[in-house]
This record gives sequence, C-alpha cells and structure tokens, in this order.
Amino acid sequence: MPQSRSSAAIPPEAPAGSKELDVVLFGATGFTGGLTADYLARHVPDGCRWALAGRNQAKLEAVRERLASVDPGLADLPLLLADVADEDSLAEVARRTRVVITTVGPYLEHGEPLVAACAKAGTDYVDLTGEPEFVDRMYLAHHDEAVRTGARIVHACGFDSIPHDLGALFTVKQLPEGLALRVRGMVRASGTFSGGTFASALTAFSRSGQMRQAHAARRRQEPRPENRRVRSSAKRPHFDALAGYWLVPLPTIDPLVVRRSAEALDRYGPDFTYSHYAAVKRLPVALGGIAAVGALALGAQVAPLRKLLISRVPQGEGPSEERREKAWFCVRFIGEGGGRRVFTEVSGGDPGYTETAVMLAESALCLAFDDDNPSTAGQVTTAVAMGDRLLERLVAAGISFTVTDTEST
Repeated sequence: MPQSRSSAAIPPEAPAGSKELDVVLFGATGFTGGLTADYLARHVPDGCRWALAGRNQAKLEAVRERLASVDPGLADLPLLLADVADEDSLAEVARRTRVVITTVGPYLEHGEPLVAACAKAGTDYVDLTGEPEFVDRMYLAHHDEAVRTGARIVHACGFDSIPHDLGALFTVKQLPEGLALRVRGMVRASGTFSGGTFASALTAFSRSGQMRQAHAARRRQEPRPENRRVRSSAKRPHFDALAGYWLVPLPTIDPLVVRRSAEALDRYGPDFTYSHYAAVKRLPVALGGIAAVGALALGAQVAPLRKLLISRVPQGEGPSEERREKAWFCVRFIGEGGGRRVFTEVSGGDPGYTETAVMLAESALCLAFDDDNPSTAGQVTTAVAMGDRLLERLVAAGISFTVTDTEST
C-alpha cells in the first residue's frame, strides 16, 4: 500500500480489548465522501484498520471496487451497514472503531444521532459541518457525555474551518506571548461550492432565530476563560491598505471556531481579537457579493423558494477533476501585537472538495495515530484537539502555511 505523505507513526498491533477498527468513513458513497475514501486508500499508514459505512450495500461495494483498483489489498475492506435513522446501527459503528468520519449532511437534519453514538461510546468524531446551529446544539446535548467518556468531538474539519482555525493559531505563534493580540483573516478562493454546503447555508439563513437561540444557550452554559478576554468582531465593508483588498465581513462559522480556540488556549494572550472577511480586489465585486448573499437570505425565508434553490445545486454531485484542478484558495492573515506585525498565508488547491477531503482524512488519522496530541475531550476545535500535529500533516499533504512578511509597528 502506498505510504502516507503525513508524519503518522505506523500503528502498533492492536492491544487486547481495544476496538477492532481505527477509522470508519460514513458517507463514502457521496461525492466528498468518495474523495475522502480515495485519499484514505492512498495515504493510510500500513496496518491501519479502516472501513466504509453507509446504508446501501450495493453502493458501498461499488466504492470498495473502485478503491481496490488503487490497492488490490482493499478488495476485502470491511463494509458496515448503518443508517442515520437507525440508532442501533450507529451505536454499533461507534462501538467498533476509534474514529468516525462523517460526510452525511446537512448535519442539522442528519447529524445528531451519530454524534450521540460517538459521545456515548468514547469514540472520536470528525465532520465537515459549517452549520453554527448544529455545532451549538451538539455542544449543549453531548459535550458533557463526551468529556465523561473521553471522546473528542471535532466539527468543521474541512475548508470550514481548518485553514482559518489553524491559520490563526499559526499566526499567533509568530507573535509575542503574554500580550494583547489582534488577527484578521481574509479569504480568497476560486472553485465550486458543494450542493451540501449550499443547502446548509440556505437552511441556516432560514433559521436565523433558532441559530441565535442555540448560540445564546451555549454561551450561558459554556465556561469562559478566566482573566482573559477573547472577541470576534468585524468592521463594515472597507478597503484595507495593509492587505490591499476590499474586505467584506463573512457570516460563516469560521470566526466562531477561531474564538473558541482562543478561549481554550492561553497562547492567544490575555486580550485577543479576531476579524474575518472575504477579500476582493474591486469594490463592485464586493457590493455584488453583498447583494447576492442578501438575496439568498431573503429567498431562504420562503420555503417553496428555498426548496427550489436547493434543487438547482444537487447534493452528492460535484465538479469534474479538470475543474477541481484549476481551483484554489488562499487565506491571508495579518497579526499584530507587542510592536510586531506579521503577515501569514494558508493556501492550497480546490477548497470545496479536493482539499476538504484531505483535511478531513488527515484530521481522522491525526486523532487515530498521533499520540502527542493535546490531552482533551468533549466538543473541541481542531486547534485544541490537534494543533501543530494536524498542521504538520497538512503541510506534508501539500497545503501551505507560510510567513510572508514581518515588520515592526
């Protein structure tokens, strides 16, 4: 089997009484799930015990047959039948493995039963969600149980929100310790968004009230850092002379994830502020983007129109390999503190599919095999659960984390 480009150690023989599988991929018959399966087939370390899970035996067998064309040894890859509507089947999957990957969304509709099963079984969990309401509701319902069992529940392990979460951490580590720090992240990308992402976004727009309620309930329950202040804020659309771009606030899950990492980790300093934007070169493009988001938000309030819009971007389908090869992303950061200013950048290929599959797979392998991850449990971010270990894996997999410039302020 081809060796991983990551720094994972070769897994040892399973000790007596341990779970029989290291990683299970739930949702491999979908488009992004299929890309994740392809990546795992080429990059799991020797001895990794992994399996595919889903509700359709024939489709799972078709995926396995495709993987066996890459590695004939995968002809006998285990297949587990499980359905989000069958809690017993999900409990069985969680019982048998150390880490579950799921690409089955929208997560607000389909995700909770698997989170619950993993939290109860002490099984680590990673997903691709960018749905703030889902993440908040899972914290409220299952964080305490996951802490009790030792499960690490790690949401947003794709383009939402790894480049932003680990990019902010990478930037903070270039700045002095123990001082007030400010970081702003600026996203530019070229690529096609997935049907699942589009459906999740429209659902979030239609549930703005419920999303605010879930967020407020979590803030009431979640512990705050002592003697430290952490904020996420963004200015109105404006031109940033340092960045050289028009910046437009992005209403995504990413700044929430960065803030939670900063609240959990002292390295972000006693007073940390994060701002999150889309970066565009021309003002008309920025204004057009604002108008488009506003129109979608309004359309999402009308159920028939929302269903029509979702049907125009089918879920489970994605762009051709040729189109994905032309896509790219770049998240630039400007960090300031202690008289120092640093410019950093996280960049890679197709964000919505190819690199998302890489990030998701490497997150699972990191949890499964990197023994020097931080000691933690419950619902945690990628920076808190894996931090530098995952960053190293992603660099080895071809995603770039670089310091582009530094200067005194």
